[in-house]
Amino acid sequence: MRVGLDVGGTKTDAVAVSPAGEIVGRVRLATGWGPDAVVATVLRAVAALSRDAGIASGEISSIGVGIPGQVEPGSSLVTHAVNLGVDELDLGAALEPQLGVAVRVENDVKAAALGADALRPGDGNGRARSMAFLNVGTGIAAGIVTGGELWRGARGTAGEVGHISIDPNGPLCRCGQRGCIEAFAGGAAIAQRWGRPGALPVRDVFDAADAGDPTAHALRAGLAHGIAAGVRVLVLTADVDAVVLGGGLTALGGRLAPDVRRELRDGAAASAFMQSLRLEERFELLPAGSPAAAFGAALVGATRDPEGVLTHG
Repeated sequence: MRVGLDVGGTKTDAVAVSPAGEIVGRVRLATGWGPDAVVATVLRAVAALSRDAGIASGEISSIGVGIPGQVEPGSSLVTHAVNLGVDELDLGAALEPQLGVAVRVENDVKAAALGADALRPGDGNGRARSMAFLNVGTGIAAGIVTGGELWRGARGTAGEVGHISIDPNGPLCRCGQRGCIEAFAGGAAIAQRWGRPGALPVRDVFDAADAGDPTAHALRAGLAHGIAAGVRVLVLTADVDAVVLGGGLTALGGRLAPDVRRELRDGAAASAFMQSLRLEERFELLPAGSPAAAFGAALVGATRDPEGVLTHG
């Protein structure tokens, strides 16, 4: 039995995956703040999952954890996970002595990319497909999967489109540039520019735009513009079969997708070449409540080295 955990800033999603690749158990609980609390959260999640799914002691073969921040490939050291209050944490070293099983750690977006790819329906012709997972949440990040494997690039930044500037006169981004995709479409950037209190600022922006607020309308249009630019960049640079949109803002679901599709269509209207790419058809929305991130972490946990030996950080 494989276990995968998606450790987010507010909640942790954990799944148990059978040897046949089926999800046989799932639990969700609040994530603690700080290194010790993050470790405790993972331990509680594994215990709850084992209890609820009826997993016997010793039946777990591997554990994978997807977590925000930087994770060096082949290492379980997490750094700069600011949304969790973690500056530096060797998660594998903290968990393995208590769990007695190998633990692999991956950046949460890259783990989600693996999971989203694995859960997509097959194309029926047996070819190695490719997919980009565009995560739209507090910030913007992406992961590219081809033939079921993550494509990291030379230095691990393949697909990271959030800080590509698409308008030099656009809004200031936290990276110091202007007009980055994240400055248009990141939840934190939208909330800052909206500047009004609320538990769900982006939803408030959509509601206000529907009511005719010009500021909200501009922010909503900018969100679609930024996401469409991310889709366009990922297709033009990696020629992926599909770009799957995930992350917190996808909770907007049917209110968000039509705006993005319209932006993709309008942006290609003057170019026969762009029309030939069929961007609208290659754009997908991750279903609400999808376990993709945790499922992808379970796949990370079961990764084997070329000699077939289970490896961990």
